[in-house]
Amino acid sequence: MRKTYTAPGIAVSFDPAICIHAARCVAGAPEVFDPKARPWIRPENAEAATIADVVRRCPTGALLYDLPGGPAEQPDADVTVTLSKNGPLYVRGRARVTDGSGEAFETGPRFALCRCGGSGNKPFCDGTHKTMGFEG
Repeated sequence: MRKTYTAPGIAVSFDPAICIHAARCVAGAPEVFDPKARPWIRPENAEAATIADVVRRCPTGALLYDLPGGPAEQPDADVTVTLSKNGPLYVRGRARVTDGSGEAFETGPRFALCRCGGSGNKPFCDGTHKTMGFEG
């Protein structure tokens, strides 16, 4: 369930179901993204452009942004797939993914596909690779 945090000039939404705790948000803007604070996302602590730049680094799409009165976040024009060492396939761009049972998912702007086989959210990564010692 996606929750939205707003401040003048930006709204940041978060979906914990697809977050794999890559922590690029925390590294990029710790004054905004602080997992020890409540609420953990405080968009009033930085400029909207800075926050949007950091949110675009989220490899799973767990974080998205909207600039009220401005452009919404758009998927990359080209779909790219990046293999992460000992982790998921990171996909940027809008794509249609079909799982083994034939269920189709419309995705984007970013998402992570499971490679370890242990995800409880297949075909998407849920971070299980970290706890099972996946190497690949």
